[in-house]
Amino acid sequence: MTCTRRLLCVFALAAAAGGAWAQSTLVMASTTSTEQSGLFSHLLPAFAQATGITVKVVAVGTGQAIDMARRGDADVLFVHDRVAEEKYVADGYAPQRYPVMYNDFVLVGPRADPAGVKGSDIVGALKKLAAANAPFISRGDKSGTDAAEKRFWSQAGLASRGSGYKECGCGMGPALNMAASSNGYVLADRGTWLSFRNRGDLAVLVEGDRRLFNQYGVMLVSPRKFPHVKAAEAQKFIAWVTSPAGQQAIASYRINGEQLFFPNAGTSN
Repeated sequence: MTCTRRLLCVFALAAAAGGAWAQSTLVMASTTSTEQSGLFSHLLPAFAQATGITVKVVAVGTGQAIDMARRGDADVLFVHDRVAEEKYVADGYAPQRYPVMYNDFVLVGPRADPAGVKGSDIVGALKKLAAANAPFISRGDKSGTDAAEKRFWSQAGLASRGSGYKECGCGMGPALNMAASSNGYVLADRGTWLSFRNRGDLAVLVEGDRRLFNQYGVMLVSPRKFPHVKAAEAQKFIAWVTSPAGQQAIASYRINGEQLFFPNAGTSN
Protein backbone atom coordinates (compact mmCIF):
# COMPACT_ATOMS: atom_id res chain seq x y z
CA MET A 1 0.00 0.00 0.00
CA THR A 2 1.50 3.32 -1.05
CA CYS A 3 1.79 6.53 0.96
CA THR A 4 -1.17 8.14 -0.82
CA ARG A 5 -3.40 5.21 -0.03
CA ARG A 6 -2.25 5.07 3.62
CA LEU A 7 -3.01 8.76 4.12
CA LEU A 8 -6.49 8.36 2.69
CA CYS A 9 -7.07 5.41 4.99
CA VAL A 10 -5.96 7.46 7.99
CA PHE A 11 -8.41 10.21 7.04
CA ALA A 12 -11.18 7.66 6.61
CA LEU A 13 -10.54 6.07 9.99
CA ALA A 14 -10.37 9.42 11.72
CA ALA A 15 -13.64 10.55 10.18
CA ALA A 16 -15.34 7.25 10.98
CA ALA A 17 -14.23 7.53 14.60
CA GLY A 18 -15.93 10.91 14.76
CA GLY A 19 -19.15 9.45 13.37
CA ALA A 20 -19.13 11.85 10.43
CA TRP A 21 -18.80 9.37 7.57
CA ALA A 22 -21.21 6.87 6.12
CA GLN A 23 -20.92 3.18 6.91
CA SER A 24 -18.41 2.57 4.12
CA THR A 25 -16.03 4.72 2.06
CA LEU A 26 -14.39 4.23 -1.31
CA VAL A 27 -11.69 6.24 -3.09
CA MET A 28 -12.32 7.49 -6.62
CA ALA A 29 -9.58 8.84 -8.87
CA SER A 30 -11.17 11.29 -11.27
CA THR A 31 -10.63 14.38 -13.37
CA THR A 32 -10.63 18.04 -12.45
CA SER A 33 -13.53 18.61 -14.85
CA THR A 34 -15.96 16.42 -12.92
CA GLU A 35 -14.92 18.04 -9.65
CA GLN A 36 -14.57 21.69 -10.72
CA SER A 37 -17.82 21.63 -12.68
CA GLY A 38 -19.65 20.82 -9.46
CA LEU A 39 -21.01 17.51 -10.78
CA PHE A 40 -19.75 15.39 -7.89
CA SER A 41 -21.16 17.77 -5.29
CA HIS A 42 -24.52 17.06 -6.94
CA LEU A 43 -24.04 13.36 -7.72
CA LEU A 44 -22.27 11.80 -4.75
CA PRO A 45 -24.72 12.78 -1.99
CA ALA A 46 -27.45 11.03 -3.97
CA PHE A 47 -25.28 7.90 -4.21
CA ALA A 48 -24.51 8.03 -0.48
CA GLN A 49 -28.19 8.35 0.32
CA ALA A 50 -29.03 5.39 -1.91
CA THR A 51 -26.26 3.06 -0.71
CA GLY A 52 -24.74 4.34 2.55
CA ILE A 53 -21.36 4.58 0.81
CA THR A 54 -19.30 7.77 0.89
CA VAL A 55 -16.94 8.54 -1.99
CA LYS A 56 -13.62 10.28 -1.40
CA VAL A 57 -12.65 11.99 -4.69
CA VAL A 58 -9.06 12.65 -5.68
CA ALA A 59 -9.43 15.07 -8.61
CA VAL A 60 -6.38 15.33 -10.88
CA GLY A 61 -5.78 15.19 -14.63
CA THR A 62 -6.92 11.98 -16.32
CA GLY A 63 -3.33 10.82 -16.86
CA GLN A 64 -2.52 11.28 -13.18
CA ALA A 65 -5.79 9.60 -12.18
CA ILE A 66 -4.94 6.57 -14.31
CA ASP A 67 -1.42 6.46 -12.85
CA MET A 68 -2.93 6.59 -9.37
CA ALA A 69 -5.23 3.67 -10.21
CA ARG A 70 -2.29 1.74 -11.71
CA ARG A 71 -0.61 1.97 -8.30
CA GLY A 72 -3.71 0.66 -6.54
CA ASP A 73 -4.32 3.99 -4.80
CA ALA A 74 -8.00 4.08 -5.75
CA ASP A 75 -10.99 1.76 -5.84
CA VAL A 76 -12.71 3.21 -8.89
CA LEU A 77 -11.59 5.33 -11.84
CA PHE A 78 -13.82 7.98 -13.54
CA VAL A 79 -12.02 9.74 -16.42
CA HIS A 80 -12.30 10.99 -20.03
CA ASP A 81 -9.62 9.70 -22.37
CA ARG A 82 -11.00 6.67 -24.16
CA VAL A 83 -7.69 5.64 -25.75
CA ALA A 84 -5.93 5.65 -22.37
CA GLU A 85 -8.90 3.98 -20.68
CA GLU A 86 -8.95 1.11 -23.18
CA LYS A 87 -5.21 0.61 -22.72
CA TYR A 88 -5.72 0.55 -18.95
CA VAL A 89 -8.27 -2.26 -19.37
CA ALA A 90 -6.12 -4.10 -21.94
CA ASP A 91 -3.18 -4.02 -19.52
CA GLY A 92 -5.29 -5.85 -16.95
CA TYR A 93 -5.84 -3.01 -14.50
CA ALA A 94 -9.64 -3.08 -14.83
CA PRO A 95 -11.99 -5.87 -15.85
CA GLN A 96 -14.18 -3.58 -17.97
CA ARG A 97 -14.78 0.04 -19.03
CA TYR A 98 -18.30 1.44 -18.75
CA PRO A 99 -19.43 4.51 -20.70
CA VAL A 100 -21.24 6.91 -18.37
CA MET A 101 -21.83 10.34 -19.93
CA TYR A 102 -20.51 12.87 -22.40
CA ASN A 103 -20.26 16.56 -23.09
CA ASP A 104 -17.93 18.43 -25.44
CA PHE A 105 -14.82 20.53 -25.60
CA VAL A 106 -14.93 24.17 -26.63
CA LEU A 107 -12.24 26.59 -27.75
CA VAL A 108 -12.46 29.70 -25.59
CA GLY A 109 -10.78 33.00 -26.37
CA PRO A 110 -11.11 36.79 -26.31
CA ARG A 111 -14.54 37.94 -27.47
CA ALA A 112 -12.96 40.18 -30.14
CA ASP A 113 -11.21 37.07 -31.56
CA PRO A 114 -8.11 38.77 -33.01
CA ALA A 115 -6.93 35.49 -34.57
CA GLY A 116 -10.25 35.03 -36.40
CA VAL A 117 -10.88 31.45 -35.28
CA LYS A 118 -14.62 31.60 -34.60
CA GLY A 119 -16.57 28.75 -36.15
CA SER A 120 -16.90 24.97 -35.90
CA ASP A 121 -13.51 23.72 -37.17
CA ILE A 122 -11.14 23.06 -34.26
CA VAL A 123 -8.17 22.02 -36.44
CA GLY A 124 -8.56 25.04 -38.71
CA ALA A 125 -8.76 27.25 -35.63
CA LEU A 126 -5.47 25.92 -34.27
CA LYS A 127 -3.78 26.59 -37.60
CA LYS A 128 -4.96 30.21 -37.42
CA LEU A 129 -3.74 30.55 -33.83
CA ALA A 130 -0.29 29.26 -34.75
CA ALA A 131 -0.04 31.52 -37.81
CA ALA A 132 -1.00 34.55 -35.70
CA ASN A 133 1.34 33.60 -32.82
CA ALA A 134 -1.73 34.12 -30.64
CA PRO A 135 -1.48 33.52 -26.88
CA PHE A 136 -2.65 29.95 -26.22
CA ILE A 137 -2.70 28.30 -22.80
CA SER A 138 -2.20 24.53 -22.91
CA ARG A 139 -2.78 22.51 -19.76
CA GLY A 140 0.24 20.31 -20.48
CA ASP A 141 -0.71 18.02 -17.59
CA LYS A 142 -1.52 14.73 -19.39
CA SER A 143 -5.19 15.21 -18.59
CA GLY A 144 -8.03 14.06 -20.85
CA THR A 145 -8.41 17.62 -22.10
CA ASP A 146 -4.68 17.87 -22.73
CA ALA A 147 -4.71 14.57 -24.65
CA ALA A 148 -7.58 15.83 -26.83
CA GLU A 149 -5.80 19.12 -27.47
CA LYS A 150 -2.60 17.31 -28.47
CA ARG A 151 -4.60 15.16 -30.91
CA PHE A 152 -6.02 18.30 -32.53
CA TRP A 153 -2.56 19.88 -32.85
CA SER A 154 -1.30 16.65 -34.41
CA GLN A 155 -4.17 16.69 -36.90
CA ALA A 156 -3.21 20.27 -37.79
CA GLY A 157 0.20 18.94 -38.90
CA LEU A 158 2.12 22.07 -37.96
CA ALA A 159 5.86 22.43 -37.56
CA SER A 160 5.26 25.07 -34.87
CA ARG A 161 2.35 25.99 -32.60
CA GLY A 162 3.37 29.63 -32.65
CA SER A 163 5.31 31.76 -30.19
CA GLY A 164 2.19 32.40 -28.11
CA TYR A 165 1.81 28.72 -27.13
CA LYS A 166 2.47 28.14 -23.42
CA GLU A 167 2.03 25.02 -21.24
CA CYS A 168 1.00 25.69 -17.66
CA GLY A 169 1.11 22.14 -16.26
CA CYS A 170 -2.11 22.95 -14.43
CA GLY A 171 -5.78 22.03 -14.08
CA MET A 172 -8.68 23.38 -16.09
CA GLY A 173 -9.62 26.14 -13.66
CA PRO A 174 -6.11 27.64 -13.45
CA ALA A 175 -5.71 27.36 -17.26
CA LEU A 176 -8.93 29.32 -17.74
CA ASN A 177 -7.75 31.91 -15.23
CA MET A 178 -4.48 32.31 -17.15
CA ALA A 179 -6.35 32.69 -20.43
CA ALA A 180 -8.64 35.30 -18.86
CA SER A 181 -5.74 37.31 -17.45
CA SER A 182 -3.70 37.18 -20.69
CA ASN A 183 -6.63 37.57 -23.10
CA GLY A 184 -5.57 34.26 -24.60
CA TYR A 185 -7.14 31.14 -26.06
CA VAL A 186 -7.62 27.78 -24.33
CA LEU A 187 -9.35 24.45 -24.96
CA ALA A 188 -11.80 23.64 -22.15
CA ASP A 189 -14.42 21.07 -21.36
CA ARG A 190 -17.84 22.69 -21.48
CA GLY A 191 -18.75 21.62 -17.95
CA THR A 192 -15.87 23.50 -16.34
CA TRP A 193 -16.43 26.49 -18.65
CA LEU A 194 -20.09 26.78 -17.63
CA SER A 195 -19.16 26.72 -13.94
CA PHE A 196 -16.24 29.16 -14.41
CA ARG A 197 -16.93 32.61 -12.99
CA ASN A 198 -13.75 34.58 -13.72
CA ARG A 199 -14.37 34.83 -17.47
CA GLY A 200 -13.18 38.39 -18.06
CA ASP A 201 -13.52 38.99 -21.80
CA LEU A 202 -13.50 35.28 -22.73
CA ALA A 203 -16.22 33.65 -24.83
CA VAL A 204 -16.79 30.34 -26.61
CA LEU A 205 -15.43 30.73 -30.14
CA VAL A 206 -15.25 27.20 -31.56
CA GLU A 207 -17.87 24.53 -30.88
CA GLY A 208 -19.91 21.93 -32.72
CA ASP A 209 -17.04 20.07 -34.41
CA ARG A 210 -17.71 16.33 -34.03
CA ARG A 211 -14.06 15.91 -33.01
CA LEU A 212 -14.85 17.90 -29.84
CA PHE A 213 -17.03 15.07 -28.46
CA ASN A 214 -15.90 14.28 -24.89
CA GLN A 215 -16.80 10.84 -23.50
CA TYR A 216 -16.40 9.78 -19.85
CA GLY A 217 -15.89 6.22 -18.63
CA VAL A 218 -15.85 4.49 -15.24
CA MET A 219 -13.83 1.41 -14.24
CA LEU A 220 -13.32 -0.81 -11.23
CA VAL A 221 -9.65 -0.95 -10.24
CA SER A 222 -8.66 -4.61 -10.56
CA PRO A 223 -9.00 -6.50 -7.26
CA ARG A 224 -6.88 -9.25 -8.83
CA LYS A 225 -3.90 -6.91 -9.02
CA PHE A 226 -4.78 -5.08 -5.80
CA PRO A 227 -6.60 -7.29 -3.27
CA HIS A 228 -7.13 -4.33 -0.91
CA VAL A 229 -9.45 -2.61 -3.44
CA LYS A 230 -13.00 -2.21 -2.13
CA ALA A 231 -14.45 -4.06 -5.08
CA ALA A 232 -17.97 -4.51 -3.70
CA GLU A 233 -18.39 -0.80 -2.92
CA ALA A 234 -16.79 0.27 -6.20
CA GLN A 235 -19.02 -2.07 -8.19
CA LYS A 236 -22.05 -0.61 -6.38
CA PHE A 237 -20.99 2.85 -7.52
CA ILE A 238 -20.58 1.68 -11.12
CA ALA A 239 -23.94 -0.07 -11.03
CA TRP A 240 -25.63 3.02 -9.58
CA VAL A 241 -24.05 5.65 -11.85
CA THR A 242 -24.98 3.60 -14.95
CA SER A 243 -28.49 2.83 -13.65
CA PRO A 244 -31.59 4.90 -14.52
CA ALA A 245 -31.32 6.63 -11.11
CA GLY A 246 -27.67 7.59 -11.58
CA GLN A 247 -28.18 8.61 -15.18
CA GLN A 248 -31.09 10.82 -14.21
CA ALA A 249 -28.96 12.41 -11.48
CA ILE A 250 -26.33 13.27 -14.10
CA ALA A 251 -28.93 14.69 -16.50
CA SER A 252 -30.51 16.83 -13.80
CA TYR A 253 -27.31 18.72 -12.98
CA ARG A 254 -27.56 22.19 -14.50
CA ILE A 255 -26.00 25.62 -14.15
CA ASN A 256 -28.24 28.57 -15.00
CA GLY A 257 -30.64 26.12 -16.59
CA GLU A 258 -28.01 24.61 -18.90
CA GLN A 259 -27.25 20.89 -18.77
CA LEU A 260 -23.52 20.15 -18.33
CA PHE A 261 -23.34 16.38 -18.91
CA PHE A 262 -25.45 13.96 -20.94
CA PRO A 263 -25.87 10.37 -19.72
CA ASN A 264 -25.16 7.58 -22.22
CA ALA A 265 -24.53 4.40 -20.22
CA GLY A 266 -24.96 1.24 -22.24
CA THR A 267 -23.67 2.74 -25.49
CA SER A 268 -20.53 1.73 -27.34
CA ASN A 269 -18.75 5.05 -26.70
